[in-house]
Amino acid sequence: MQDTVEGQPRLVVQCRSVVDVVAAIKDAAAAGERLVPRGGGHCFARRSSTDGVVLDLTGLDAITVAPDGIATIGAGAVLGQVYAELHAYSRGLPAGCGPTVGIAGLTLGGGIGLIGRSYGLTCDRLVGARVVLADGSVVDCDSDHEPDLFWALRGAGGGQFGVVTSLRFDTVPEPVTTRIEANWLARDVEELVVAWQAWAPDTPDELTVNLAIASEPGVPVQATVLGACLFEEGPTRDLLQELSHLIGTAVPWELRGGMPLRDLKRSVADPRDVPDRHSLRIRSEFFAQSMSDQVLASLVDQLRADRVTGRRQVSFTAMGGAYNRIAADATAFAHRDERFLLEHVAAHGDPWVDASWATAHADASGHVYPNFPDPALSDGPQAYHAGNQPRLRAVKKAYDPGRFFDFPQAL
Repeated sequence: MQDTVEGQPRLVVQCRSVVDVVAAIKDAAAAGERLVPRGGGHCFARRSSTDGVVLDLTGLDAITVAPDGIATIGAGAVLGQVYAELHAYSRGLPAGCGPTVGIAGLTLGGGIGLIGRSYGLTCDRLVGARVVLADGSVVDCDSDHEPDLFWALRGAGGGQFGVVTSLRFDTVPEPVTTRIEANWLARDVEELVVAWQAWAPDTPDELTVNLAIASEPGVPVQATVLGACLFEEGPTRDLLQELSHLIGTAVPWELRGGMPLRDLKRSVADPRDVPDRHSLRIRSEFFAQSMSDQVLASLVDQLRADRVTGRRQVSFTAMGGAYNRIAADATAFAHRDERFLLEHVAAHGDPWVDASWATAHADASGHVYPNFPDPALSDGPQAYHAGNQPRLRAVKKAYDPGRFFDFPQAL
């Protein structure tokens, strides 16, 4: 155990084995200490920290790949490690872009990424997990063993039911991708967003095109498209011309073909995965339909208004495809009929984040991605888990009846 300074966790337990995890949980429970697990990454709502005991799982980062493509990955591994190791076996996983994002937290909350419209969420590739429960017992769960727990871990498992120490994934053959990027000064932002939200969620599954609109003081509004396609450059460019035609602008597409998934992920910077990420405030919500013209106009006006300091950005992530071909109750991840995810990002203290979120909320579905926890929500569990909430509460009661694993907005 490692002592920490005042204002930090009282203890950080650095685990190297499942035995370490069991001992730490039993000791914390006996002492009445609050305990939270921390995998390899971070949490935007700081749920991976506490004034009690932090269970540091970064030592549990082993990765093995069986001949049948099943990968067993320790809960302390981060995406940079995962992509590199899987690449050595010509395998891949649909997951995020940030190299320091933890595989465990990403998976347990869903897992959206640049090839997810073809292969689904990260949690959709999960076939088993080892979990240490609040009483210190160790269980291996999959579709045949502890099926309710396994169901709950796929989309609602982060810190709710136990400490996941390893995960087993049915990996995919590593795809070769075409990287997509475009940056330009957007003159008609509303027309661009109207076209994107009508087009991007309905493109072929092989294509993911995400859009960001950013505003800074004294600088024209900047549009950025970032995405990937499982087609070669020629067919990819043909598909992208559809968006150019819809907005009536010659978008400066920059394509790089022939990129294995590992190299694609290395080339894409996740704006949230930065050292000063806690200086940012992020609120988000899913949309099951396009925004109305009135709401969109207000959103754009607010983005541009009162620019004095700092950067503001709204980011649109395309859903659809394989994400939506799984029933909402097949896993704990309930958001299976959404068209896109909208994020509002600015520095802490900028009231624009709340105002922009409230404006867009008028047309949103009311559902929120569990991996983007939002302490400002009036009913977090309903937003994160929707119709799956009753079954999740039953699983919580069965596996953690004393609520040893607890945090604001927990089930």
